[in-house]
Amino acid sequence: MPQILLTGGAGYIGSHTFVALREAGYGVTILDDFSNADASVIDRLGRLTQGPVDVVEGSVLDRALLDHTFAEKSFDGVVHFAARKAVGESVAKPLDYFETNITGLVTLAQAMRAAAVWRIVFSSTATVYGEPEVFPLTENLPLSHTSPYAFTKLTAERVLEQAAAADPFTVGVLRYFNPVGAHPSGLIGEDPRGIPDNLMPFIAKVALGEISELQVFGDDYDTPDGTCWRDYIHVMDLARAHVLSLEALMAGRGHVLNVGTGRPVSVLEMHAAYQAAVGRDLPYRIVDRRPGDVPRLYADPARARDVLGFSAELGLSEMCASSWNWVQAQAAGWRFNS
Repeated sequence: MPQILLTGGAGYIGSHTFVALREAGYGVTILDDFSNADASVIDRLGRLTQGPVDVVEGSVLDRALLDHTFAEKSFDGVVHFAARKAVGESVAKPLDYFETNITGLVTLAQAMRAAAVWRIVFSSTATVYGEPEVFPLTENLPLSHTSPYAFTKLTAERVLEQAAAADPFTVGVLRYFNPVGAHPSGLIGEDPRGIPDNLMPFIAKVALGEISELQVFGDDYDTPDGTCWRDYIHVMDLARAHVLSLEALMAGRGHVLNVGTGRPVSVLEMHAAYQAAVGRDLPYRIVDRRPGDVPRLYADPARARDVLGFSAELGLSEMCASSWNWVQAQAAGWRFNS
């Protein structure tokens, strides 16, 4: 059984990937400091996978802990999620983001090199394309950044590229678009702190009555209904992409890939789909455009299909239904059940 170290494995995407890896026959050890995850997720992962969950509590900045973890187990690869991820917070706290997202990756890669563990799947982002003018986005477009967060992800990609030129690393870089939804069980999902930055968790809080209405930032963009287009991908599809990425690395095939659907969804389309999942109207109001929003941002997913055989299978209705199932379970107290 191949053994994988899953950094940040208690987080939103990491927890779903844990389940997908276990279902695919991998042994998985989670490394997480729980700075952005609830410890109760471990019990829920155990329920989902019907077995014990191997967890190391700590940070990728802790080289001694990493060395001990690699020495204790014989890992075949690493899937690296552990990072700070809020664009707005990165503007206010850039040094914190540089430390966790860049220094953390370098520390991890050094520990991997010392242990001769050479395969790594890296969690990147479509924000490395900056403010593109060509759509859909392909992997060979110029890269740039518009926030400290995007800078850290772009820098991390460069770090891995240079490391692979010097040592026998095999690297899979997955550039996510907009992960949404939850596991169909309702046991794990996205649990943002405070007011969400992203659209679907915001609509979910409107549905729960925690926020009075959805603010739609502009309806005069050059899109069919005037609201911004984004590429949303179900988190279960995204988790499956990580399994396929690892399989490619096992076969010696490194890659840099967009992971999206290629089918853009507008703000109003998302709102309507979530209303359908909930079964009632959800209030919204059109307000002024938000600075920095671009009209369109969506992937060309062809390379992921060609390289990994990956195509998204779950559509907008499944994304919204699974999210609503998850937030209702949270509201009912599943989060604290063992």
